[in-house]
Amino acid sequence: MATYSKIEVLLKMHQNRVIPVFYNSDLENSKNVLKACYNGGIRLFEFTNRGDGALDIFKELMSYVQSECPEMILGVGSIVDAPTAALFVHYGANFVVGPCFNEEVARFCNRHQILYTPGCGSVTEIGYAQECGCELVKIFPAASVGGPAFVKDVLAPMPWSLIMATGAVEPEKENLQSWFKAGTYCVGMGSKLFPKDVIAAKNWKYITEKCAEVLSYVK
Repeated sequence: MATYSKIEVLLKMHQNRVIPVFYNSDLENSKNVLKACYNGGIRLFEFTNRGDGALDIFKELMSYVQSECPEMILGVGSIVDAPTAALFVHYGANFVVGPCFNEEVARFCNRHQILYTPGCGSVTEIGYAQECGCELVKIFPAASVGGPAFVKDVLAPMPWSLIMATGAVEPEKENLQSWFKAGTYCVGMGSKLFPKDVIAAKNWKYITEKCAEVLSYVK
């Protein structure tokens, strides 16, 4: 079961502001990316359920985190059903993220006091997710639903909302500032933080330096 409470995860998300979103079918690549992020100051990491063997890799990453990155909070992404959520939570996932809202996942996570952040594309979806106990919602895909302006417009009538943006978030100062000035609680960042050529070249130093750079913009 999860090591961190929902409140601890939420607070850390707001403190760190940036959650890397990553999947790779190679265990060593995944370990190296996670460690590079950790060395760059990142303290939350979302490993996505996007390919064969994702659960097996996640299990190994959880053991790796406990021994090599003790302050890292590891969660799982791309979860669309409760049975899959249960498998990852059983192996220690500290938070669950999905591309869409699923009521059964919300019930499971609430029952086990795990933070569940579903993807939402409208005010109605955000409101329904909140009614089902989701403290943090993800707007996804963030650019397609309206970008930073959408966050600002949602917070006007619903200022209690905690919103994560994922999709079209870039590791650049101007882009990040636009999201946070709009009131975004935190952001998820994937391919822009981990270019394919960087992974192929195993340039872990680049990832560490890019994470440190991104966090400097946030702070």
